[in-house]
Amino acid sequence: MDIAKKIEALRKELSQHNYNYYVLDTPEISDYEFDIKLKELQALEAEHPEFYDANSPTVRVGGMVTKNFETVMHEHRMYSLDNSYSKEDLEEWEKRIQRILGDVEVSFTCELKYDGASMSLTYENGTLIKAVTRGDGFQGDDVTNNVKTIRSVPLKLKGNYPPKFAIRGEIILPLEGFAKMNQARIEAGEEPYMNPRNTASGSLKLQDSAEVSKRPLECLLYNITGENLGISSQFESLQKAKEWGFKVPEVAKLCKTTAEVMDFVNYWDVHRHELPYEIDGVVVKVNSFQHQEELGYTAKAPRWAMAYKFKAEQVATSLESITYQVGRTGAITPVANLQPVLLAGTTVKRASLHNADQIEKLDIREGDSVFVEKGGEIIPKIVGVDFSKRAPEATPHHYITNCPECDTELIRNEGEAQHYCPNTYGCPPQITGRIQHFISRKAMDIEGLGGETVELLFKEGLIENYADLYTLKKEDIIPLERMAEKSAENLVLGVEKSKEIPFERVLFALGIRYVGETVAKKLARAYKSIDALMQATAEELVQVDEIGIRIAESVVEFFQNEKNKIIIERLKSYGLQLEISAELLENITDTFKGQTFVVSGVFEKVSRNELKKLIEDNGGKVASSISSKTTYLVAGDKMGPSKREKAEKLGVTMISEDDFLKML
Repeated sequence: MDIAKKIEALRKELSQHNYNYYVLDTPEISDYEFDIKLKELQALEAEHPEFYDANSPTVRVGGMVTKNFETVMHEHRMYSLDNSYSKEDLEEWEKRIQRILGDVEVSFTCELKYDGASMSLTYENGTLIKAVTRGDGFQGDDVTNNVKTIRSVPLKLKGNYPPKFAIRGEIILPLEGFAKMNQARIEAGEEPYMNPRNTASGSLKLQDSAEVSKRPLECLLYNITGENLGISSQFESLQKAKEWGFKVPEVAKLCKTTAEVMDFVNYWDVHRHELPYEIDGVVVKVNSFQHQEELGYTAKAPRWAMAYKFKAEQVATSLESITYQVGRTGAITPVANLQPVLLAGTTVKRASLHNADQIEKLDIREGDSVFVEKGGEIIPKIVGVDFSKRAPEATPHHYITNCPECDTELIRNEGEAQHYCPNTYGCPPQITGRIQHFISRKAMDIEGLGGETVELLFKEGLIENYADLYTLKKEDIIPLERMAEKSAENLVLGVEKSKEIPFERVLFALGIRYVGETVAKKLARAYKSIDALMQATAEELVQVDEIGIRIAESVVEFFQNEKNKIIIERLKSYGLQLEISAELLENITDTFKGQTFVVSGVFEKVSRNELKKLIEDNGGKVASSISSKTTYLVAGDKMGPSKREKAEKLGVTMISEDDFLKML
């Protein structure tokens, strides 16, 4: 046998043994025999670099060093899930589904909700080409080299798979492996890791992939995303993923009613501790992909999926003090400082108290024994007081009347839950908070500049607002604490590069109250430039799709402020993008102004996402469900019958893909 054939045969054999051991859990050879064969392959590859293969089983041992993890956009957004905590929540969700889909039979796929680090794996022609963390859902970090060391992640697929797709899952650390890692750390005199989830997540950002390969990480997959997959349902997609070589737990179940869903939930709420890894609930998905497509998404989550969270773990501890934080908008948040306590695998020292009403409602007093819960929220919350342990001398807590940072008297607008500090331009946390928002990933995304550095620059008097960032020089920054020449250089370069950020993101970065990403995009498209927007009245602004009077008044108030006007003029002079680029402007028209479209089905000439973008670029609005306000239903192949029936009932015009393209 020649060398090339020998190398290929060894790769094929070792890949199969990897699959048998880590996916099927049915090893056919001993670890020793496997290691001998792997060393033989490593030696042959070292002698014959001309036969290099990025997906050889030898990459599992790592060795690649990544200094900086590149941030990349997800081709398909990774949404979060809405949470439910009761049978009533699930039944209400089912009613909402039926209202949209009409009188059709809906089945559900139930899967365990793994408590790990979310990951998106992209495959082209059966080969793993990219592994990206969830990040903020729009973009994440490229951790491909590290993920390739995880034995249950297939580097090459088996069988008949689509030419390109992404598959989502969780990187987890099984409990047995976690316990062994901690035992080794304790024996070495090191602090043990706190919990498997955080340890799995941290492992993905280790710079040396050889270190990652030593950790017993696993990847459990659950969701396939892409175009023309040739799959019609979630349950079928799990079966296909198994056939292609992915590790998909066998416990998923197809349920026809919410009663069956609750049986699944109740079983695993009791038996979850028998699993080799941690779960914190069950994910319920509408099974049919056609139904999923009809249901669509809200701004944050798919309408066709729900996470049923198991009852949160609760502990009692002592409330030592209540302090107050000031946010970038001036909102005051009371914080409970607790006697440290272990809760759901992490040490909790602080919990949110939300607002004055919450403190009054629970009658929380300093020194109380309080019940702390970590449920659907990441930040723990206080859910009650153990009044049997209250000290006789405990006095009611009086909410502060003045800002804890600048001593300005607080205000509370009618109908709002929180108090605010009105000293917008003189209160330090508001100043630094606005700058931190300005530099954040979804806004100006300034590399080399983080929250701590902003605090330091402000403290040293180098910046007072975000326009000051554009006057910073390397020599100003180098003398600062923890600032080497390279760090200072990267910061200045990052600020300079931010001048390329498009107008809609600059508008979001300005930090106008109530103007989030979506609103900023709508305002940018409606007014095309900051100058035009600054001239708009509240009456004019509410004519823009989805802009209400509260947002309109906030925008007008922002641009009427003299300090903001000066900052905007400075940003213009520094060369930021304060109008839509000429190239983008060419593609934007008012062809569909005032018209609302619903897009449903599969299309041949453009993808559904491209079609939606064409509508928005030409002044139209895309809605997910048909109503009396719908102008057109763009009907593709395999469109659900309920949408057709509803369109006919309401007299909505149905058009084909070709009809739509002709309208352009």
